[in-house]
Amino acid sequence: MITLLQIVVVVFAIFAISRAFLRFKDGKVSGKELAFWIVLWGAAIIVVVLPGTSFFFAGIFGIQRGADFVVYMSIVIIFYLLFKLYVKIDSVEKEITKLVREISISQAGRKKKSK
Repeated sequence: MITLLQIVVVVFAIFAISRAFLRFKDGKVSGKELAFWIVLWGAAIIVVVLPGTSFFFAGIFGIQRGADFVVYMSIVIIFYLLFKLYVKIDSVEKEITKLVREISISQAGRKKKSK
């Protein structure tokens, strides 16, 4: 029997995959990132539609319950995404610092010439 939760998760996952495709077409997401999101949301669909798959993978990793496996994997994925976000923010901060320096030097040079 199909539950309301299964329907909601499948519809949301399909929506999320469609958003990832649109971001890929816009050039805002790389091919690897698109593949990551397709695999992630595809796995969510599989686990929700076929709950026994979580028990299968839990057994492979030596975990007692399928729900525990899903929670553990979710935490790992969240940490991975958090790390990627940290690296991106650090990169953007460095770029901003570089731009501010260049603008300041440029404006200081113009002020000296105008005096």
